[in-house]
Amino acid sequence: MREVQNKHIVVVGAARSGLAVASLLKRKGARVFVTDNSAIANPVKTTLQDLGIPFEENGHTEKARGAYFVALSPGVPTEAPLVQEYLEANKEVFSEIEIASWFNKSPIVAVTGSNGKTTVTSWLDHTWSKASRDHVTGGNIGHAFSDQVEQTGKNKEAILEVSSFHLDHIDTFHPHISLLLNVTPDHLDRYQNDFDKYAASKFRITENQTSNDWFIYNYDDPKTAEHVASLKKKADAPKLLAFSNQRELNEVDGAFVRNENIILKFNREEEVLMPISEVNISGKHNLNNGLATALAARASEIKSDVIRESLRTFEGVEHRLEQVREVDGVKYVNDSKATNINAVWYALDSFDVPLTLILGGRDKGNDYSELAELIRKKVHTIIAIGEAKPLIEEQLKSVVPHLETAKTMNDAVRQAKEGAKRGEAVLLSPACSSFDMYENYEHRGNEFKKAVNRL
Repeated sequence: MREVQNKHIVVVGAARSGLAVASLLKRKGARVFVTDNSAIANPVKTTLQDLGIPFEENGHTEKARGAYFVALSPGVPTEAPLVQEYLEANKEVFSEIEIASWFNKSPIVAVTGSNGKTTVTSWLDHTWSKASRDHVTGGNIGHAFSDQVEQTGKNKEAILEVSSFHLDHIDTFHPHISLLLNVTPDHLDRYQNDFDKYAASKFRITENQTSNDWFIYNYDDPKTAEHVASLKKKADAPKLLAFSNQRELNEVDGAFVRNENIILKFNREEEVLMPISEVNISGKHNLNNGLATALAARASEIKSDVIRESLRTFEGVEHRLEQVREVDGVKYVNDSKATNINAVWYALDSFDVPLTLILGGRDKGNDYSELAELIRKKVHTIIAIGEAKPLIEEQLKSVVPHLETAKTMNDAVRQAKEGAKRGEAVLLSPACSSFDMYENYEHRGNEFKKAVNRL
C-alpha cells in the first residue's frame, strides 16, 4: 500500500469515481488537488468545496503537475496529455479502484467482460442477499469502491464490477474470485483500435491472483482461451472454473448444460443443479451469466438451494433488454446498455418477432456490418440516431428494407410506432456510447422510456 498521509496527490477527472477517490484520499490525510479538462458539475464543485479540496476545471494548469502520484478517473483516457506527462516522467498513475483496494479489508469478487458485467454483478448481489451474506456491491455499478471501502471487513465480501479502464492502472488489486465473461471488440477508440491491447487490459484481472484464488472464465471465448493457456504455465496460477452453454466440460471443472439441465462440476464430481427452463431471465447470454454467477457462488461456499433460488428469482437489470410498455400490440424494449456490437448481437438473437431497431450514438470504432446477418433475419426498419448516423447508413442501408434517421429520441420512437405492426417489437439497442446526446446510457434509456410512455 502506498503511503498517502501528507502526500500531494492529483486526481484527474471529477466525475463520480474521481470525486469518490478524492474524498477517500482526503480522509486518509493526503493533500488532494482535483483537475478536469472539462467543466465540473456544480454539485461536485459544492462537495469539493465542502471537503476543502481545491480544484480546477476546463483545462490543466501547473497546479496539476508535480504530484506524488496521479489518481485517474476511469472516464479519462491514458492518452490524455497530462497523464502522458506523468507516465513519461516515470511517475505512477493509479485507477480509482486500485487506490480504494489499498484500504480494503474484504475478500473481493470482481467481474469484468465486454458484455454482461452489470447483469452478473447485480445477480451476484441478489445471490449474496438470498444467502444472507454480508457484502457491499459497487465499482462500475452503483457506488464507486472508494465510497464503500471503509465499510469492508474480513467477514463481508466486496462484489465489484470492474471495467478495462479500471484495470489499465492497477498495481496490487487482488480479487479472491475473478470473473471474465467474454472479450469482444469494445472501446477500441481508447486502445488505438487494437483489440489485443483491449483484451490485455481485461486479462489483468488475474494479475495478482494466486493458487488460493479462483478465476471463472468463458470456455467458448477464443480470446480468453489464449489467456487461460498462458495462466496454466504460471507456477502460482489461480484455480480455474469454466462455463459454457455450448458444450460439455470434459477436461475442466465448471458449469455447463446437458439435456437442458445446468450441471455444476467441482473436483470432477458432477451435480445437476436445475433445468435451464427455470432460469428467470431468457436468452443464451443470460444463461451464460447465470452459469458464471452460480460458479462464483459455489466458489464462495454458497449452497446449491440458495443458488437455485437466485437463478429462479433474479429479474435482470434496468436498461438491459428491459420491457418498457406494450402499445397497440407492439412491445417497446430498452437495451440502452448495449454499447457495443456484440451486445446488440445478443439482443437481436433473443427475439423471434419482427423488429424495428433504434441504433446509434457516439461511435467507438464499430463495424456495423457484423450485425448484417441477424438484421436481415429479424429487422425490417433501422432508425439511426446520433453522431454514428452516417456510418450506420453507409454500412447497413443495403441490408435492411427501411433505414431512417431521427434527430431526437422522441422522433425515433414516434417514427418506430408508425412502422411497427401488432406482434412486433421496437428495440433500442444502440451499439454506441451515449455521450453525443446524453450524460450516460442510463440517461439515454430513461429518455427512451419517457418517449414510449408519451405514445
